[in-house]
Amino acid sequence: MKELNLYKIQNKLRNKFLKSGVKMMGPETIFFSTDTKIGKNVTIEPYVVIGKKVNIGNNVIIKSFSHLESCKIENRVEVGPYARIRPETILKEGSKIGNFVEVKKSIVGKKSKVNHLSYIGDTTIGKSSNIGAGTITCNYDGIKKSKTKIKDNVFIGSNSALVAPVTIEEKSIVGAGSVITKSVKKKSLALTRSLQTEINNYKRK
Repeated sequence: MKELNLYKIQNKLRNKFLKSGVKMMGPETIFFSTDTKIGKNVTIEPYVVIGKKVNIGNNVIIKSFSHLESCKIENRVEVGPYARIRPETILKEGSKIGNFVEVKKSIVGKKSKVNHLSYIGDTTIGKSSNIGAGTITCNYDGIKKSKTKIKDNVFIGSNSALVAPVTIEEKSIVGAGSVITKSVKKKSLALTRSLQTEINNYKRK
């Protein structure tokens, strides 16, 4: 009986959003909460789960296999596929969260992008910043959580680790593969990487 009631509730919610103009691909695979709020011209792809306290703005695309809970998605945002947006997250207008990205208790600024394979936790990202593939904000030291601040127009190279608490000032660059443990000054390049060693004509013994 409980499963039947849940099925009826979901169908009612799906029909409600379809009538309001939400575009759904495979609506029977999409799940909503009773308090979900969705704006105009929103597209939701198959196998999306929207948990409690989610507010979605206008002209938003939620791609397949994404999971959202207790977050705010502003206008013209793209999420997924395979993205997880955790509680107390705000995705500002025009931002993009790509595939296999997890965002927790963070603000992603206007037109900023976290496109691939990243974890963003307890972080504030400014406007027009790019977070490279494989970037991790190291927010937990085993005892307490700390915050990362990434200012406007910052470029974080792929496979970087930002060890909180740390601030990356505006218009700075973090080179790929870096482990950043100290704050980076405005318009600076921060790079922590071992020198590449090459042995010519090497043969295994």
